[in-house]
Amino acid sequence: MDPIILSGTANLPLATAIAKELALPLGKSTLTRSPDGELRVEVQNVRARDVFLVQPTGAPPDRNLIELFFLADACRRSGANHVTAIIPYFGYARQDRAGNGQKAIGARLIADLLRAAGIGRVVAVDLHSRSLESAFAIGLEHLTAVGLLCEALASPPTDGILVAADMAALGLAESYARILNLPIAIIAKVRLSDEEVVARNLIGDVRGRRPIIIDDIIITGRTIEAALKAVVAAGAISNATVVSSHGLFVDSASERLGALPIDRLLVTDSVPIPTTLKSPVKVISLAPLLAQAVSRLHAGEPLDDLLPNSVIRK
Repeated sequence: MDPIILSGTANLPLATAIAKELALPLGKSTLTRSPDGELRVEVQNVRARDVFLVQPTGAPPDRNLIELFFLADACRRSGANHVTAIIPYFGYARQDRAGNGQKAIGARLIADLLRAAGIGRVVAVDLHSRSLESAFAIGLEHLTAVGLLCEALASPPTDGILVAADMAALGLAESYARILNLPIAIIAKVRLSDEEVVARNLIGDVRGRRPIIIDDIIITGRTIEAALKAVVAAGAISNATVVSSHGLFVDSASERLGALPIDRLLVTDSVPIPTTLKSPVKVISLAPLLAQAVSRLHAGEPLDDLLPNSVIRK
């Protein structure tokens, strides 16, 4: 039997696009709230079927996670054969260590709750940290949007330089470099608080080059702002391209990025993109990538060429 694609409310357009890529109707589910705010979920026709739940955990992450847990539980109790969560943007991924030993490890807790809800496998795209994979006792398929975003870049300038927005983005920048054959510069960033980011050092020669700033997530836009200011101060051409796998654009991100000399901003549709965004944004759909993953997982086929370590030089 064909797989079933179900969706929470976090990104219904993406779920619909995935189902369309697979020439399947979107599965039937009902999510309602009681007068006191309690969530109620009902699913239909999932018995003995492979179910794929599409639900990124962007803002508000707690609400989206509860929907995902309830959808998974409803599928399990309705006799689904196997439940896979497609979480294109995995919230709480940055909470993968305790730090001083007095903080919750949110990423590990969410991984455990996904398993408890009846989910047997997770599909995510460009996780904030590869170390997150060790938190999962269930299968985790870590896909990458680098190939799709490189295609959207078309022909990058020959005088371009890839700029890792911080040290955490270096691995992602290296993946782009293997395809685009461009040099890399690295920003050493210090986050003083959620509201303040400072670029301490720049590694690499950016003089006279056009910066292509790479990051995995844009949340408030402060990291992009600090990185762009740092490379321009070091002699880079001010007009930049920004590429990110996930664009949350919360707080005053729209105004902050809109005030910067950004010619192009490329993000995927892992989460819905605010219509108020002032930068010249181009949204690249993950639907073809995720549809391939669904088709192959349902057929028991490998995903090797969709994974981050599959990115090769042209």
